[in-house]
Amino acid sequence: MRNHFITLDHGSGGEASHELVHDIFMSRLSNRFLNRMDDSAVLNLSGGNVAMTTDSYVVDPIFFPGGDIGSLAVHGTVNDLSMQGAVPLYLTLGLILEEGFPLEDLAKIVDSVGQACRESGVMVVAGDTKVVPKGHADKIFINTAGIGSIPDGIDVSSCNGKPGDLILINGHIGEHGLAILTRRQGLELRSALLSDSAPLNSLVGRILDVCPQTHILRDPTRGGVATALNEIADQSGVGIHLFEDALPISRSVLAVSEILGIDPLYVANEGKCLVFVAKEDVKSVLRSMKKHPLGKKSAIVGEVTDQNIGKVLLKTKVGGTRILPVLTGEQLPRIC
Repeated sequence: MRNHFITLDHGSGGEASHELVHDIFMSRLSNRFLNRMDDSAVLNLSGGNVAMTTDSYVVDPIFFPGGDIGSLAVHGTVNDLSMQGAVPLYLTLGLILEEGFPLEDLAKIVDSVGQACRESGVMVVAGDTKVVPKGHADKIFINTAGIGSIPDGIDVSSCNGKPGDLILINGHIGEHGLAILTRRQGLELRSALLSDSAPLNSLVGRILDVCPQTHILRDPTRGGVATALNEIADQSGVGIHLFEDALPISRSVLAVSEILGIDPLYVANEGKCLVFVAKEDVKSVLRSMKKHPLGKKSAIVGEVTDQNIGKVLLKTKVGGTRILPVLTGEQLPRIC
């Protein structure tokens, strides 16, 4: 570890996060389920495979364009299960509330949780609430756990990337992170950015219906597309080439990214899915994704190779190539 104390970089999803996970947690808690480092653990219970996951949500602001901390918690948990090829079924909901938090805001958030559950086809089946003194938390923190069933014959993992695979994504990237950032900083924009937060289980179900042999599903949340692809390259022992001219990025995201000096490839998403499939399956998968409401802007954005193992290379629009590294921590807006 480079530091003797926790820093904000440790929560960014970048290199500092990886060091924390491996040096502190994995070295002490290693087991065959945890070591796969997927979005969910795959467990065999009563002869069938289930996926189990947990996550915590500390977003600021708690209400943002396109959603709030409640819907985000449900979507994020549902998506982590879906990335394992599971059908999400049940969630738990744990709340840490700061003294003085408005009951009206709490009711709005719980309403949002209920609506997101109905849209996702899941139920909250257990929960817990704790209240801490004012100043000991930031309004509200939410922890969730989720469980889902994995259909027979489905084996999706970030370890499954194979040279020759093509990589798809289901739409515009960078919208969630920039919607949060601009609202947090009070930036007024002509073109309002909305979070892409959404449950991906129905889209994933459609993908697996046409291609049950899908190799990898991954939602590029913290650290964005570039970080997720670096993790996959490392876990699968492959190289990845990303095509800059094929990346679906909206004009609003491009404009805000340019103003702030931020690369949208490292910006968080909450309704996007990276899909790795064999070349012979890509047409049917892409066609299926485009028919889904959350996949209309789907595109083939990269390929897996047996070169530059563990690295992600961006093939630029001008014909060059550059490495997309794992950042140490969060990107910082340009200041000069």
